[in-house]
Amino acid sequence: MTEIKTKIELGGFPQKIHIKTMDESLPVLLFLHGGPGVCNRHTIFADHSDLMDTFTVATWDQRGSGGSYKGVDVSTLTVDRLVEDANELVLWLCERFKKDKIFVIGGSWGSELGTYLSKRHPEHIAAFVGFGQVVDGAKNEQLSWEFCMEEAERAGDSKSIEILKKCGPPVMGVYKGGNYAGMMMERNVMMKYGGYSPSEKKRGYASSTVVPMLRSGEYSLSDLWGLIKGHRLVLDVMWPEVGRTDFNRDCTEFEIPIYIFDGVLDRNTPSALVQGWYDSIKAPDKCLVWFENSGHNPMGDEGERFKKLLREKLTAVKERESCII
Repeated sequence: MTEIKTKIELGGFPQKIHIKTMDESLPVLLFLHGGPGVCNRHTIFADHSDLMDTFTVATWDQRGSGGSYKGVDVSTLTVDRLVEDANELVLWLCERFKKDKIFVIGGSWGSELGTYLSKRHPEHIAAFVGFGQVVDGAKNEQLSWEFCMEEAERAGDSKSIEILKKCGPPVMGVYKGGNYAGMMMERNVMMKYGGYSPSEKKRGYASSTVVPMLRSGEYSLSDLWGLIKGHRLVLDVMWPEVGRTDFNRDCTEFEIPIYIFDGVLDRNTPSALVQGWYDSIKAPDKCLVWFENSGHNPMGDEGERFKKLLREKLTAVKERESCII
């Protein structure tokens, strides 16, 4: 097995990557994590290492996050800069593994980053897969907050109702009480009522995110410090810009295949927004797969089906392409 765990310069700033492969001739699959600011190396290599039977798996701590936190210039934490970082990483992976194109997959904020990347820099991407798909930042937060309020009122949950009134309703995707603090108030209630996952084990950030990170052994002490500090920093700085996202306006035509794997029960990035955008997409190939028993992360809620379909879709693309993938 080949393993690469190092920092490379992207946009003039050193950023951490971790790559594992059983065979360097396999297609490269680059994962884009969510947040912004929430690294996912631990999830990919702990829970989904079986993907290495089909792909060279590449993960990346984005600018300001985890192993890419130390020394970050706050002024560079913009959507445009992260899209360019991602494109530079795609080019680096193509050169390192002698590929013409690679595959890209992104969840939540990673789906937003990947959508912009696929739109602006399609030349070296064979296909993009999004899950927990972002479509419209402002509508996303409005629907999510309304879901929380309806569930709290139905349950007679006065404490959650008070929290929701304190942080919302959001305006253009931005919550009261600070970008990070306000959003986390809403997200905690959303998770409590199953908007993140139907699993009882995923009803809070500690059980769904923090504990798995600490147990994984994937992160150094420096990385963990970057995870804690970076999540708040990156989200505080970038959230207003994320809230202005509107793919119905900006991203409907693509030069590469676009595949959306989405959970029906998602209230984090509400699934209700996905169908209309998907219908408007023009691409060489597209597919929307619904996961009936999944919330925000169908790769976690229905992992085996997700990975089976992922292998099938991307293998079919590889077989159609004449270039090296």
